[in-house]
Amino acid sequence: MNTPEEGKVRVAFAELIDLAAEKVGGRALYANDEFFAPKENLLKPGRGVFIPDKYTEFGKWMDGWETRRKRVPGHDWCIIQLGLPGVIRGVNVDTNHFIGNFPEYASVDGLEIQGQPSGESLVDAAWTEIVPKTKLAGGTQNFLPVASDRRWTHLRLHIYPDGGVARFRVHGVVTPDLTKLRSGELVDLAAAENGGLVVTCNDSFFGPKDNLILPGRAATMGEGWETRRKRVPGFDWIVVKLAAPGTVQRVEVDTNHFKGNFPDMCSLEGCSLKEDILDFANAKDITWQEILPRTKLQAHHRHFFETELRAAGPFTHVRLNIFPDGGISRLRVHGRAA
Repeated sequence: MNTPEEGKVRVAFAELIDLAAEKVGGRALYANDEFFAPKENLLKPGRGVFIPDKYTEFGKWMDGWETRRKRVPGHDWCIIQLGLPGVIRGVNVDTNHFIGNFPEYASVDGLEIQGQPSGESLVDAAWTEIVPKTKLAGGTQNFLPVASDRRWTHLRLHIYPDGGVARFRVHGVVTPDLTKLRSGELVDLAAAENGGLVVTCNDSFFGPKDNLILPGRAATMGEGWETRRKRVPGFDWIVVKLAAPGTVQRVEVDTNHFKGNFPDMCSLEGCSLKEDILDFANAKDITWQEILPRTKLQAHHRHFFETELRAAGPFTHVRLNIFPDGGISRLRVHGRAA
């Protein structure tokens, strides 16, 4: 499915976390050709920029992965290691700024393998096609669904016959490490790398919802979750499905880089659901139990809460409320799987 005009069509799988993003550890391992622009650009943030008068010794500078014009039979391809292995629901082959030089078609293969093999060693691996050869449009986001429910660790993007792709997004659900979760040790049950999932939020105008549970501390304000300025009564909130039902022992709320726009206060609530029935429409109707009461926050600061917690659970979901609005860079919910 192609969307020539961004924002005109809602693509449900595109709201899931990008498993291949550079910021979650995704890596472009190997490409058969990257003459004009390097493969690493595929996984960078944003959609790429265009600078009309910028050239390199090889030709026009492009913010993407671009191969030379093919003069022999065959096609080009790139092998990518997912930062967060999991089940893929769809990919986005974004040809932004590639108009007269985008590939005519693309397809995607998947592979699950242990360890950290080199890209070259994977060229002849037993790949499985998960997106068939599909026609692309230039200068747009090409959203291609994936029907497989298997777990994947690596992908191979094929382009036919050659050309440029600005960004490659791999949207899906992280497959948690059950051994780690069941170890009995404290683990961040909200973390994306452990299988935590942002289900919904009421606002993510300035900062995407998934940023809240990404690895590490945010490098900039843009790497957090941030809502617009509230001009009506109320507060903003975000719901995270924990990697596994568990008890909550310690909570971290990090306002790193949010200085003039951090929330005045926050609170945290939990619930335990037998079925995955929580979405934006009913999130406010669920019976929530207070974990952390409404608490003052500071700018650009890591807040740790342990003795302040009112309830331990076990919970399947938590809801972070911020009063009245603003930005939070990270939420950590340390606990033990029930």
